[in-house]
Amino acid sequence: MPRALRYVAIVEDDPAVLKALARLLRSRAFAVTTFQSGQQFLASLPEPLPDCLILDLQMPGMTGLEIQHHLAGKGIRIPTIIITAHDEAGIRERCKSAGAIAYLAKPVPQAALFDALEAAGSDGAR
Repeated sequence: MPRALRYVAIVEDDPAVLKALARLLRSRAFAVTTFQSGQQFLASLPEPLPDCLILDLQMPGMTGLEIQHHLAGKGIRIPTIIITAHDEAGIRERCKSAGAIAYLAKPVPQAALFDALEAAGSDGAR
């Protein structure tokens, strides 16, 4: 049985996208914490771990893929949704290989985002 997602962390360097995603999720009763960089997110670990992580792929300093690799190296497994405005050949497969449950192009379609969040809830163990 899928577990209910309650807490989603969003890591996105574009303030407008960050705000819009946070508002959308909060309107659906998700608890949301936002971070404008991978470093800021990683500094907040280990507690509390989010039920799901939404990562922008292209960010200065640390990319979404680098954050995924860092978490995996620490043995931290969080269902992750990658979002990007720069869909490049082969990158989708690299993100999925690193453990992403979904890879969505910006502007992120609401239905696809909520489908991915539902899949994250079905993902089970972290």
